[in-house]
Amino acid sequence: MADPVVATYSIAACDLEAGQWGVAVQSKFLAVGSVVPWAEPGVGAIATQAYANPRYGPDGLALLRDGLSASEVVERLTAADDGRAERQLGVVDRNGDSASWTGPKCNDWAGHSTGPGFAAQGNILVGEETVAALSATFEANAHLPLMQRLIECLAAAQAAGGDRRGQQSASLLVMQRDGGYAGLSDILVDLRVDDHEHPIEELRRIYGLHRRLFDVTPHEDWLPLAGELRTEVDERLGRLGYDTLDAWAGVENLEERVDGEDAIDPVVLEALREAGS
Repeated sequence: MADPVVATYSIAACDLEAGQWGVAVQSKFLAVGSVVPWAEPGVGAIATQAYANPRYGPDGLALLRDGLSASEVVERLTAADDGRAERQLGVVDRNGDSASWTGPKCNDWAGHSTGPGFAAQGNILVGEETVAALSATFEANAHLPLMQRLIECLAAAQAAGGDRRGQQSASLLVMQRDGGYAGLSDILVDLRVDDHEHPIEELRRIYGLHRRLFDVTPHEDWLPLAGELRTEVDERLGRLGYDTLDAWAGVENLEERVDGEDAIDPVVLEALREAGS
């Protein structure tokens, strides 16, 4: 049997209004994001862990795609798996219904909690408080975007005790139809911290970078590039060695936040000022 994805807690979840499905996970395991999280927009989200069966991911999504509910998927996958006693599984379907499985041979403390739009589970934890924190934090933060909401869940779970064996890696995967890069990908966010002393803190940091590069500021909040601001921007670009805002933004990976020369996204302006200070 393969090495287990040990000391893991995760939450599979969705935001039906936003059309997003995703998984957040933290583990005392190298590169946990390569094994545990699976999601597909309009289909569902799956977390597979403990002595993880990676086939639960693609096979479970296929079942969800065929219209099976979360509970039916959990039943179908575990019934066909001789190793189910050592597995954990969490599933959220297209309707936001959820189901989890914790095999009786998973190492203590192991358990799960489900509710509308989420399935939370963990094994080799300090105690049940970790999974309770995942659930309570998800339910209390419906006002947040799903990506941020899931990071808050991980942080609260760690503060409640977390993994008995410590921390090593964390991951955040959220899918939305055409919600990814340039509107040509379903991957809204796929961030992984593969080996770090404080992986959740590092995940939060790189999520901040992701927001800076790829979030969208409504055009009505952009600033007219005229008068003193136009002069300032041109001077800063000149000192940095660029003729146009578009050329500089391309180097800084901010091209998705630039649209012509008549107005500037405040986030781009802030980055330009930081670069030229």
